[in-house]
Amino acid sequence: MRQPSSSSADPRAVALDLLDAVLVGKRLLDEALESEKRLAPMSERDRGFTRLLVATTLRRLGQIDDCLARCLDRPVGAKAQRVHDILRIGAAQLLFLKTPPHAAISTSVDLVKGGKLNGFAKLINAVLRRIDRDGRDWPKTQDAGRLNSAAWMWESWVATYGEDMAQAIASAHLTEAPIDITVAGDPADWAERLGAVLLPTGSLRRPSGGDITVLPGFTEGQWWVQDMAAAIPARLLGDVKGQNVADLCAAPGGKALQLAAAGAAVTAVDKSAKRLVRFRQNLKRLGLEAAIVEADAAAWRPDQPFDAVLLDAPCTATGTLRRHPDGLWLKGPGDVAYLADQQRALLTNALAMLKPGGILIYCVCSLEPEEGPAQIARLLAERTDLARRPILPAELGGLAQLITAEGDLRTLPCHLAEQGGMDAFFAARLYKIL
Repeated sequence: MRQPSSSSADPRAVALDLLDAVLVGKRLLDEALESEKRLAPMSERDRGFTRLLVATTLRRLGQIDDCLARCLDRPVGAKAQRVHDILRIGAAQLLFLKTPPHAAISTSVDLVKGGKLNGFAKLINAVLRRIDRDGRDWPKTQDAGRLNSAAWMWESWVATYGEDMAQAIASAHLTEAPIDITVAGDPADWAERLGAVLLPTGSLRRPSGGDITVLPGFTEGQWWVQDMAAAIPARLLGDVKGQNVADLCAAPGGKALQLAAAGAAVTAVDKSAKRLVRFRQNLKRLGLEAAIVEADAAAWRPDQPFDAVLLDAPCTATGTLRRHPDGLWLKGPGDVAYLADQQRALLTNALAMLKPGGILIYCVCSLEPEEGPAQIARLLAERTDLARRPILPAELGGLAQLITAEGDLRTLPCHLAEQGGMDAFFAARLYKIL
């Protein structure tokens, strides 16, 4: 990964370095943003534009590269990868962010002026002017869903859900996700106070953008941000008041917060000290309590078994690509197999922590069948002490389309598309037979 550009105050220079961090350095975008010190002194508007530019470039990378290929006689070459990335962020502004052409083109050229790549200035200018002149309508003729999805993901989704649904899933990834909120109190009351829409499952929804920390109730700990699909698994445990409940792989803690707010005695287990810091901060802000254990949930055991266990297992997170478009290009099919092995070990240990008659919720924010349905099918085939407890439409605000034929939860990014969609989650509810 390259050193930061010298134009430290220029949002486009910072965006270029962030794009390099993801595509070359293989870093998560959120992680790169968090460690980027040049964002702090920027205005809120410039910070927002920087993130939007990087996210849009990643979200539309396949389309952008297809358009650039039409303008280049030959690839720029690996030694000039940075030039290619400059062309990418320039094209993203022209084609998808509607930046004025003079601003998008001149600022892109400025990124190489006076440096080792100065000789590419004419090429950058010519390519972006060609896109501005001839390419404005090119995206209309592209297969956006397929181009903007890694090939292995697209093939997996077509095989699992069919081509029409794969198109709907991939299309849902092209728009910024709204902000969903879980409240500790009355959702209807807080919907009015926050200017939000009350969703059927009890979550609240606001448009993306803006500083959420200035909204009513944030400082007082009345609510937290959590995608509507991510809020469902904890609710599938029903009334947990007074129960001893384990939340495994808990950080950053949204589900543990739900359980604690519902009156459960929560033990939150996670092996990431860094992620647990944020969980502790949220607990303090919300005035909630939970026992925190920094340990590997695949090996840790409690002194006494739990009434219920919620396992939100590590996964490829292909269900959260609306919010994390870097995942489109950072994950590979090998990750699915590796994580499926981890999930099996976690499931085995989670069941060992559960008392007879207890309930296990297993969930992943993944679209891949190996990480969801296949795990549960294998488990039920191997063990006679488990039974599925099917999920009912009434538990989901009547959204029967979110329930599989087997009785598990399966949300997709294109579900409730007219209201902004949701993350993709799989969840199964298992009963440990007495």
